[in-house]
Amino acid sequence: MDDPAKTIAVVRGQSTADVEQTFRTLVDRWQPTVRLAGLIAESHGLADRACNAGFLRNIATAERFSIFQDLGPGSTVCHLDGAGALSAAGAVRRDIAAGCELVLLNKFGKLEAAGEGLAGAFKAALESRIPLLTSVSPALEDAWKRFTGRPFVILPADPIEIDAWWQAARTTAPVRALDDKFFSDLNGGN
Repeated sequence: MDDPAKTIAVVRGQSTADVEQTFRTLVDRWQPTVRLAGLIAESHGLADRACNAGFLRNIATAERFSIFQDLGPGSTVCHLDGAGALSAAGAVRRDIAAGCELVLLNKFGKLEAAGEGLAGAFKAALESRIPLLTSVSPALEDAWKRFTGRPFVILPADPIEIDAWWQAARTTAPVRALDDKFFSDLNGGN
């Protein structure tokens, strides 16, 4: 695709929950006709917790990855568990290598800005040049710019606008023949 900005979209909403619901709506809409790879967030469902990190669900396989440690009610510290995010990232890298049309990664957050968490999945998506849809907090936008090194568009958490972006990206994205080395690189050289 000549304009790389059209292949990367960052969604911003009123809240994280708003963006997550928009992503779930789009996955439900697209899954019957689009080869998707990626992760959507799910709540841990625990009351009286300071941190919202819960689970990541693999869009392609429905596998669920825990990304939280239960520190008990009333805990005031973030309970994010990076090991679960790393496992989820590995699964997405395999899904990208197996072939997909669109990668949806729920969020580029603090772990990814530090090169951890889902960073490997984001790198695989960027290297593949497959359209990428994600969310990034305005507080991490500079880190996102450094990480991607490429232009991107910012979209509201509106399924209609995001779907319009996807239809444009889908019709203008090149069909890329992935070679064995590319697949091997995505799978860590295995």
